[in-house]
Amino acid sequence: MASMKDIKRRKSSIQSTQQITKAMKLVSTVKFQKAKGRAEQVHPYFEHMYRTILSILGRSENINHPYLSAGASDRKAVVVLTANRGLAGGYNSNIVKLLLSQGFEKEQVDVYAVGSKGRDALVHRGFSIKDDASEIVEAPNFSDAKRLCEKVLQSFVDGEIGEIYLAYTHFKNTVVHEPQFLKLLPVEFSSDEIKDASNPDTKLLMNFEPNPEEALNAIIPNYVTSLFYGALMEAAAAENAARMQAMDNATNNAEEMIDDLSLKYNRARQGSITQELTEIIAGAEAIS
Repeated sequence: MASMKDIKRRKSSIQSTQQITKAMKLVSTVKFQKAKGRAEQVHPYFEHMYRTILSILGRSENINHPYLSAGASDRKAVVVLTANRGLAGGYNSNIVKLLLSQGFEKEQVDVYAVGSKGRDALVHRGFSIKDDASEIVEAPNFSDAKRLCEKVLQSFVDGEIGEIYLAYTHFKNTVVHEPQFLKLLPVEFSSDEIKDASNPDTKLLMNFEPNPEEALNAIIPNYVTSLFYGALMEAAAAENAARMQAMDNATNNAEEMIDDLSLKYNRARQGSITQELTEIIAGAEAIS
């Protein structure tokens, strides 16, 4: 059994850790409320953007455009959204596992890393980092998202890559965060989505001005950038919610450990007192 001194030292150490986890929980709570507010504000716009693009493509026929067909290259670009800091439960590792589960050949994947935790984990697993934009995570804005998307889109147009994917954490609520893997280009929609977008009751002939190619050159990049920026907002909210939960769990675990150590300390103290009393009584009896 550990001595009273060891138990006291261990208890003091856990109490210090608990103070840190409490502080980190408070900080994460404040950040989460701000990130959640931003995510909720921008969500309607991106939902409307998504439905609008569905409607445009659903009402268009026989359009041959690079953004709508796979490129000649078999390389894949994956934009990976993680965090620059840990202590967020499985937030970062879940995204890495999601990418690994896709079955892509490492040699055929160009990773555009947004978040140092995901970048380091993928480098360790042998992936090639095409671009590192980890600074975006700290204060994401639309212009930063646009600059990164322009780099990826230029590689797609130049034929360096044939497909573009996005791996991020979808924020549903404070306790539910789902890793998502989306295909950004070439644009693809499920049969149900196309059916809804091309409803016979509302289907009209789609005219492009000045022509379909120039119109889609403007529409699709904005569409992809919007999806990426929306993912950034959701990922920021999910990260802080995950860290808030992790620190809350750590604080509760520390409290349980402190209670257990307090009980062990009191038992050791009581045993020490009992032993001293026994020795005093035995000494008194020996003298008498």
